[in-house]
Amino acid sequence: MLRQLNIKNILWIDWENISKDDLQSVVRHYNFHELDIEACLEENQRARIDYYEDYMFITLHFPKYNTRTQIYELNEFDIFLWKDYLITFRNHHWNHIDTIYDQYGKLDIKDGSKFKISSGYILYEIVQAMLVKMFRVMEKLRADIRKIERDVFSASSSLIVRDLMIKKRNIIMLKNMFKPQIPVLNQLEFNMNKLFAWKMEAYFEDLEDKLWKIVDEINLLDEYVSSIEVSYKTMIDIKTNTVIKLLTLFSAFLLPLTLITSFYGMNVKLPLQEHPYFVYILLLLCALVTVTIGYFFFKNNNKI
Repeated sequence: MLRQLNIKNILWIDWENISKDDLQSVVRHYNFHELDIEACLEENQRARIDYYEDYMFITLHFPKYNTRTQIYELNEFDIFLWKDYLITFRNHHWNHIDTIYDQYGKLDIKDGSKFKISSGYILYEIVQAMLVKMFRVMEKLRADIRKIERDVFSASSSLIVRDLMIKKRNIIMLKNMFKPQIPVLNQLEFNMNKLFAWKMEAYFEDLEDKLWKIVDEINLLDEYVSSIEVSYKTMIDIKTNTVIKLLTLFSAFLLPLTLITSFYGMNVKLPLQEHPYFVYILLLLCALVTVTIGYFFFKNNNKI
């Protein structure tokens, strides 16, 4: 989907799911490097910024939640920017960009002095909206982890391991997505200051602050889910040891009894087997062995 908007002599072109031919038709009027054009069509795993004499090329990433797999996926956002234009490409639909686009489309700019409009400020609003959205993502992720924590200690869910692994994968994805963008935003702030004569400094410093808060929150969530995982493994180990202990006790009771009964069940003559009270003697012997073993184990319960 292609759309474009003229705002006070600034052209904003926004394209979702662009093809190679469509991309060439959009950028044919600009002197963009061919490697930057190819980068818009490829999946870039790392954020980047390239500054040229007549434009900037920026690649950022924001997460897209897959409701089917419950996993955050890498969502690339490519930007060409200069003083008089902003060209944005993305693979997924973003409601936040639609909102900003509609707001600028409805502006009455007959009196241009009333508005602080620049390509840099539009980019700031887009990135800020996505970072603010990330704070809500962090809140939801923290709530999900708290639910897993309750399940761990209540043992009410059989899918705890799966949920833990999904949350760990999501946190690793977010960490790998946002940490590389810190130096990119630092460089972006410097380039914006150079391009707009330091008029954008406060705005992009604000973006850096938000990004640092997001990265710090991701690190805290990483530690949080790791501690829950360790607690869960410890509880599983305790339960496993308890089961093994019970099986050991059960075996310790039964093995001597099995030995005695099997010994006297052999087809050979054994002492007392003809005695009329032999079966009672055998039962008494089994009971004596059972009591002796039970006394030994319960007396040394703390040592087992």
